Amino acid sequence: MALEIERRFLVRGESWRKHVLWSQRLEQAYLPSSSAAMTLRVRRAGPENAWFTLKFPGEGIARHEFEYAIPEADACALLERCPAVLSKCRYGLDLSGGEWVLDVFEGLNSPLVIAEVELEEPDQSLVIPPWCVEEITALGAFSNAALSQEPFSSWPSLEQQRWRQLLADQEAP
Repeated sequence: MALEIERRFLVRGESWRKHVLWSQRLEQAYLPSSSAAMTLRVRRAGPENAWFTLKFPGEGIARHEFEYAIPEADACALLERCPAVLSKCRYGLDLSGGEWVLDVFEGLNSPLVIAEVELEEPDQSLVIPPWCVEEITALGAFSNAALSQEPFSSWPSLEQQRWRQLLADQEAP
């Protein structure tokens, strides 16, 4: 059984860019599910690179995750039928301690930039870069599934202002 162990952080500034190894543009949407405990995502990352992901709750920062490749035409057809599609540019980073990626959200979720690291153990030690200014692992509103349904731009003004202020404070070194 696949187990995803992940921590997520809100990112400020551009200092992360010197760590970029690769990038890809992603489109994804979440399909309705009869189970509130499961999310079903379709994701497309360009020609002939599309897949389904099923995620189930686990314990703490770990959850069960299963991914299956699907034909690009099927992914495009599913994305067209989903009420909310989330788009972002994902960057792979050369940081130690786990597999680091960073998402720069587009459209209604701009200006959010979120880094995430996949770990081997939930209690694994980790050096967090200074540009990761707030851990959001446990904040459901920042999950991709939640952002596809309620984009950052639709959040109440005071809530947006709170997070924008954190991002606008002096950039971390």
